[in-house]
Amino acid sequence: MRSMAVAAALLAGAALPARAQDPAPLPPGTRAPDFALVSATRGGVGKAVHLHDFRGQTVVLAFFFKARTKG
Repeated sequence: MRSMAVAAALLAGAALPARAQDPAPLPPGTRAPDFALVSATRGGVGKAVHLHDFRGQTVVLAFFFKARTKG
């Protein structure tokens, strides 16, 4: 659920609160843990999208933190 909160904060342009200890980055080739994000694309706005729905496919996750803003 933290992944969803992080994505929501990034999409809103908010600064993330500092954490005492962030987890170590995953080594290359490691399977990403499952997470869910709220869709912001046409046809799916507001719907939860889960990583496990794309198992076996290549997934590219991109954030455009100033999209749909004046800045």
